[in-house]
Amino acid sequence: MPIILSHPMTSQEIRVLQEYRRINSDTMALPAIQAIKQPDAGGALPLSTLVQKGYLDTDASGQTFTLTAKGKEFLSLDIKPGVEETGASPAIEA
Repeated sequence: MPIILSHPMTSQEIRVLQEYRRINSDTMALPAIQAIKQPDAGGALPLSTLVQKGYLDTDASGQTFTLTAKGKEFLSLDIKPGVEETGASPAIEA
């Protein structure tokens, strides 16, 4: 069952934001972000789209990226499926 987020993002964008949570920091340097292993091989880093969408802010040099309030809001979401799967199938009455 796919999870539909209220924040439309690519898996690469989500991975970058998750790295902020993993290291428990609001700021990361460009080399650290470039070192993040992405789930999809290839493709440009999603930094420009995260800045455009308002999840990250960058300094004038473009070398340091900081979470915005919108980015922190996304990371605070506790996403869970709406229905728990138990493995048992419901009984069908004839």
